[in-house]
Amino acid sequence: MPHTKSKSAPPPRAELRPHEVSAHGETWRDDYAWIRADNWREVLRDPAALPRDIRDLLEAENAYAEDALGSTHALQRQLAREMRARLKEDDSEPPTPDGPFSYYSRFRHGGQHRVYCRRPRAGGKESVLLDGDARAEGAAFFSMGMSRHSPDHSRLAWSADDKGSEMYAIRVRDIAAGEDLPDLVENASGEIVWTRDSQGFLYILQDENHRPCRVMWHRLGAPASEDVRVFEEADPAWFISVTSSRLGRRAFIRVHGHDAMESHVVDLDDPGAPPLLIAPRRSGLRYEALDHGDAFYIKTNSGGARDFQIVVAPSDAPEEANWRPFLPARDGRLIENVAIFQDYFVMLAREENAPRLIIHEFASGESHEIAFEARTYFLKLETVYEFASSVFRFSYSTMACSQETYDYDMASRERILLKKQMTPRDFDPSAYVVKALMAPTPDGESVPISLLARRSTPLDGTAPLLIYGYGAYGHVMDANFSTNRLSLVDRGFVYAIAHVRGGTEKGFRWYEEGKLEKKANTFVDFLAVTRHLIATGHADPRRIIAHGGSAGGMLMGAIANQAPELYAGIIADVPFVDVLNTMLDATLPLTPPEWLEWGDPIRDVSAFAAIRAYSPYDNVRAERYPAILALAGLADPRVTYWEPAKWVARLRATMTGGGPILLRTAMEAGHAGAPGRFDRLDEVARAYAFAIAVAEGKIGGGVVIPANAGIQSAT
Repeated sequence: MPHTKSKSAPPPRAELRPHEVSAHGETWRDDYAWIRADNWREVLRDPAALPRDIRDLLEAENAYAEDALGSTHALQRQLAREMRARLKEDDSEPPTPDGPFSYYSRFRHGGQHRVYCRRPRAGGKESVLLDGDARAEGAAFFSMGMSRHSPDHSRLAWSADDKGSEMYAIRVRDIAAGEDLPDLVENASGEIVWTRDSQGFLYILQDENHRPCRVMWHRLGAPASEDVRVFEEADPAWFISVTSSRLGRRAFIRVHGHDAMESHVVDLDDPGAPPLLIAPRRSGLRYEALDHGDAFYIKTNSGGARDFQIVVAPSDAPEEANWRPFLPARDGRLIENVAIFQDYFVMLAREENAPRLIIHEFASGESHEIAFEARTYFLKLETVYEFASSVFRFSYSTMACSQETYDYDMASRERILLKKQMTPRDFDPSAYVVKALMAPTPDGESVPISLLARRSTPLDGTAPLLIYGYGAYGHVMDANFSTNRLSLVDRGFVYAIAHVRGGTEKGFRWYEEGKLEKKANTFVDFLAVTRHLIATGHADPRRIIAHGGSAGGMLMGAIANQAPELYAGIIADVPFVDVLNTMLDATLPLTPPEWLEWGDPIRDVSAFAAIRAYSPYDNVRAERYPAILALAGLADPRVTYWEPAKWVARLRATMTGGGPILLRTAMEAGHAGAPGRFDRLDEVARAYAFAIAVAEGKIGGGVVIPANAGIQSAT
């Protein structure tokens, strides 16, 4: 007997308020421009300042979405329970030694936020440095940013965001007294670097447009108004960050755009002295330095090393003329991350979407690689505080193997398992199949696909599919383990990650082929992956759900316009869909830095034409659209709340059939959604319940699927 679909109230209809936009001699209408609040800066700092008419619209959308998802409420609760049951509620990190102590964070049973702790290195009683649950108590929103203990181990500097707008307040805790000092820094980006005397720290101040603009030096006991400016970046197209070296003598101020970087060195014994510039920025030059005392080891693309090489330079004269080869580049082997120790250099590289760990010994000049049996897996370098250590730490997982954390002794080449992520007692990795596939594209490329399914799921064209994509900023979508994902896969879903152009899964060329004027390749690749999975029997063409967030939400909007018939449903998390209007507005927080990723439509008519041709909001058409769930955050500074709200309004007003089109805005959260680990599960459960309901024909205008046809019940 077919499922019956719930009858929802009519969807909200956003008021049409004529508004004209002009650029490059063209004029067009944006009838929903009013949804962007004129006081948006104030709203980021105080969501209660949102104008009443806009709040009424967002609340009406939330009510409509909850009503439309009413048939999934029991399933949502079931999914959240399942996902929570897979967590180790009192989970703890392996302690990381630093001098006399070992530092770590843990969760208490039932706790939403981390508790930051340390123990004497030789063993002994735990000291709680900061209790995230206690700090979050009574707050509508609370998200920890960074915590850093001082070099003398007497204090803890920590940052937190209480709005979701990523404007952090930094406080300093006296560890022995267990109390915060009077010091308070506001409107910071969250980063903290202590000076060597433990009497102050560096941080980054944000300007009125929410952009990181200055590196400041705060001295303990002094008011923030007396903080010293160490560095200032006047060009809003550049981001800045500050990090400490493992050696602890210097900090690096990194100035970076989407096509270049430069670094300035701060002496942490004299942080007020002018920083030393390593090499001035120029278009196309990327580099970042690591401190080895008398020398800097520098990861760079200079000299045509597209996938990066490692060079070395004296630390007192690090200019580019003094760079000397250390580890050469190899095209197609992207150097992703590096770590430096007194006697060893560690490199995390990637070739054809496979990560690799390579260790180089300075004394012998020899290199060796750590071997892994899996074909598709995830690696990450973890925190190590001590420069003289011969041990580094990494984590490993596959889509069917939970995360394992190892210490690796670079001298003995011994791998020591410190922790294995808890999984349910009945979890059997052999019950799952992981595949690495390649999808051909119309222009002759091959797009990697990472795929997970239960071994019992028939791959004969009858299984529902959820396909995830991102494809921007050179960001890699790792094929790692997710306990949440099992709630789909154990119900007979195939879960696939499309490693589309715009990421660096196949080297830096893969990124360059999916940005600026080549951005459309990202969309082409995702559609090619979808069609390949249908053609090879990995998906029921009537039950495919696409999922992406942020820049991946732009991808969702583009494929919805270009091939809506391929998808039964689309989940768009904080989707960057109003691309043209955002890139035409230089006052928005991220617009100037983003011109080197998407193009500058203000000054470049070809960039204007390219963006206008794919911008999801501007290309909504009079056709049938799949069911869409759009998720937003009111305090989001990255993808402002009005982008998905305008997109949903235009979709409803323009489409000829299909849907429903749902928008849910978190009124007390930002880009990352709910900060508490259990609250976050509720958000995942909502999205997955939508996907399941679409696949079962309970939501959407597609084919009604008979009950339990090919969809297994949860184990």
